[in-house]
Amino acid sequence: MKLKTLLEILVVSTRLGLTSFGGPIAHLGYFHEEYVRRRKWMDEKSYADLVALCQFLPGPASSQVGIGIGVIRGGVLGGIISFIGFTLPSVIALIIFASVLHTFNMEEAGWINGLKIVAVVVVAHAILGMAQKLTPDIKRKTIALFALVITLLWQTAYSQIGVILLAGVVGFVMYREQTLKEEKSNVARFPISRRFGYIVLSLFFGLLILLPILSNLTSLDWIALFDSFYRSGALVFGGGHVVLPLLEQEFVPTGWLTEQEFLAGYGAAQAVPGPLFTFAAYIGTVINGWQGGLFATFAIFLPAFLLILGTLPFWDSLRSNPKIKGALMGVNASVVGILISAFYQPIWISSIFTAVDFALAAILFSMLVFWKLPPWVVVLAGAVGGIVISYF
Repeated sequence: MKLKTLLEILVVSTRLGLTSFGGPIAHLGYFHEEYVRRRKWMDEKSYADLVALCQFLPGPASSQVGIGIGVIRGGVLGGIISFIGFTLPSVIALIIFASVLHTFNMEEAGWINGLKIVAVVVVAHAILGMAQKLTPDIKRKTIALFALVITLLWQTAYSQIGVILLAGVVGFVMYREQTLKEEKSNVARFPISRRFGYIVLSLFFGLLILLPILSNLTSLDWIALFDSFYRSGALVFGGGHVVLPLLEQEFVPTGWLTEQEFLAGYGAAQAVPGPLFTFAAYIGTVINGWQGGLFATFAIFLPAFLLILGTLPFWDSLRSNPKIKGALMGVNASVVGILISAFYQPIWISSIFTAVDFALAAILFSMLVFWKLPPWVVVLAGAVGGIVISYF
């Protein structure tokens, strides 16, 4: 039964890794559709709680959510397999691209534009579902509105964290007298001990402190590379779009790769599915072949993995504490507002330019929401539709 569960996690996460275009917010939409709506591996509240936790943590939020879902389903090994399935397709694509080094421009291809429109549809569907569950009353709708306005007008790496913290305080004050009627559904439990959490968190901070010291004391290139990628993954809030310029600062001025090589990889990273952090695979491959690509991928994702595994056991007990429930109600409402903000910018404004684009979005939305077609069918239809409308 365990092997069957792990194989199921691998198959589902790999399919998501092959079809999840549109960046971290779109990934959360794909996860919501697959894991919450279709497979019911966790309920709306547990999913929103997990998303809120991963928004707090540095690193790739969507990858950490995927790891957390894998842990719920199949333990730590399930989390590892979920991560591999979701990440490996884009890693392989970027390693191949770096190996061939064809600098063709894929960003303007019709099928890429079609996939961007798919991302619009998936995120819109996720927002509608989460809003119904998480903002049922006027207070939480107001919190969501506040989160939307602030994160839309003040777009920094720390605005989301500040909004979530403030929404938690507001929720705690507003709902501290209220007893929540919990739904009798799959309340997720994370099968990780606190002792394991302490060990993992100690490893995270230990590496963060020791790697720069080792890099300065030795002249080994692989330690310097590991340090650069690890710090990039450990200290970045806001996801892949934030880590890309940071990686440029780490590797272009130091001569590891040229500006032209960096920009070629940047374009490729936008065109492949999965997390943008896999751009590290491209950089590593340019520096040291496919082995370097795998090494860089491991180094940049390791801190995200350690953080989510280290915090899950404590999060499980905190979110079931009656004193924390009100705060989580506020936090979950703010996540809805943050998703709407990200839905407008960058997803909507970088995808819907013409009436034809909007028409394709309406068709794809109907396929997903009304006709209940599988997400991979919608992705394929979006790619084909993008090619067709490119001739208009």
